[in-house]
Amino acid sequence: MRIALAQLNFTIGAFRRNFNKMQGAVDQARLAGADLVVFSELAATGYPPRDLVWRARFVDENLELVERLARLSDDRLGIVVGFVDRNPGPGKELYNAAALCHQGRVTARYHKCLLPSYDVFDEDRYFEPAREVAPLAFRGVKLGVHICEDVWNDDEVLPRRLYHRDPVDELARQGAQLFINLSSSPFDTEKAEVRRRLVQAQARRHGRYFFTVNQVGGHDELVFDGHSIGLDPTGEVVLRAADFQEDFVAYDVPDEALLSDRRVRGAVGPCHDVSSTRTEASWKALTLGLRDYVGKCGFTRAVLGVSGGVDSALVACLAVEALGPEALMVVSMPTRYSSAHSLADATALAGNLGVTHRVIEIDDVFQQYLDTLAPAFAGRAPDVTEENLQARVRGTVLMALSNKLGAILLTTGNKSEIAVGYCTLYGDMAGGLAVISDVPKTLVYELAKFANRDRERIPASTLTKPPSAELRPDQKDTDSLPPYELLDPVIEAYIEHDLSPEAIVARGFDPALVARVTQLIDANEYKRRQAAPGIKITSKAFGVGRRFPIAAEYGRTRDARED
Repeated sequence: MRIALAQLNFTIGAFRRNFNKMQGAVDQARLAGADLVVFSELAATGYPPRDLVWRARFVDENLELVERLARLSDDRLGIVVGFVDRNPGPGKELYNAAALCHQGRVTARYHKCLLPSYDVFDEDRYFEPAREVAPLAFRGVKLGVHICEDVWNDDEVLPRRLYHRDPVDELARQGAQLFINLSSSPFDTEKAEVRRRLVQAQARRHGRYFFTVNQVGGHDELVFDGHSIGLDPTGEVVLRAADFQEDFVAYDVPDEALLSDRRVRGAVGPCHDVSSTRTEASWKALTLGLRDYVGKCGFTRAVLGVSGGVDSALVACLAVEALGPEALMVVSMPTRYSSAHSLADATALAGNLGVTHRVIEIDDVFQQYLDTLAPAFAGRAPDVTEENLQARVRGTVLMALSNKLGAILLTTGNKSEIAVGYCTLYGDMAGGLAVISDVPKTLVYELAKFANRDRERIPASTLTKPPSAELRPDQKDTDSLPPYELLDPVIEAYIEHDLSPEAIVARGFDPALVARVTQLIDANEYKRRQAAPGIKITSKAFGVGRRFPIAAEYGRTRDARED
């Protein structure tokens, strides 16, 4: 049996466009002599559709797409596709489902059993879990079709089991001869390895071929990396699609592997290249997430402020990679505190990238703010308020350009700064997409070096000078923050691993440092709630995957002047 995996980039709710993509893959499968072509989880709608599934017409259109797709199947070629099914019985009204299409119609359905409700997932908000599972019969073969989370319940690979049942084991005990997993598993820097280990464990445990097809593309904060794979009964990878791009791969499962309990191994099929390092994968994820967010939101151009620093330089490089140099405008907005070398670095960056560069002086505007506010500020010494005025003038200028040009404004704050509130509301936080908001500062430097892997895009001086917001004379980030090589591990432990301050100190970190950083993180939730959506690349990002109250009293201290 020749299995084809169609790894496609869908747009949520773009039913006509999504069907056309699927039709092209079905044609490709037929030309390749495939017996079965498999699409990803909720391919009919795009994933995650969120509250759109509560619109009856949205569900109807998704069902109509599945019926149209079923008519493309024939006596030889079958199709497996993820979709939203209705539940005629008690419980929630919908199922997260897979349809098996054969001979021009839907011949069987599978409903997802395990519905994740952690991190970025909210599936039990929408769907009813299946109470029973059964293999799907296709041309005399029992297919163990299941959906994404149904395989994420293995305490040999994961820290603990989250569910009481194991749908893959249930399918195996009912005689499934071949396992097929439809996934929409979002990227983080560790996820591809965990996915591979999960399906390897199942392939070995049950002695069956195991295929998983994962969605690819950017959907709001989430990026899906594809990286679909097939494994033989010993757990060896025999088929692999590329990561972060659409792909189509096919594999011939030996007939004897379907007819006996022997662990029959076949030849290795096509294994396309995937990222070899965390930095490379992060670069691809950010590029894909940026490209898809901009395009799927209907923009063709972008604008961002460049300061001569590494954060804005990295965002500019990512934007050029994603959109092309002709689609990007970068803007420098110097004040009295801006150094000549920073403006020179910004100019050099724009030249290296071949993008439009505007210099808009804002010191006069800043002075007008100071003059206007002077009576209200009388008797109070200058402080962070005046620094933030500059950032807010810049935010206003950039938003004006965004409005006038119809270009999305990209923000440039990194995860380290956003975590501790080293950013200005309605200033540098203003924009439509926070491209690197889930990128720690230490990884920012790694990605900046990756941007220069074949030629200098980011000027060398940008990478070597001390980071500075340049909002007061001789300012450096370390005036307000610990060195990033100390700050980032504490942020990771507190945010991504949910460790208490005491547990972080037990790992060898300075107690005063830990107390300061964790208090800053807690105190600045209100800022992050108002931030632009950002692209998730770590195991836990601010935003949809981390939900903390603002008006809470739990180890929180906040100085309102730091807004």
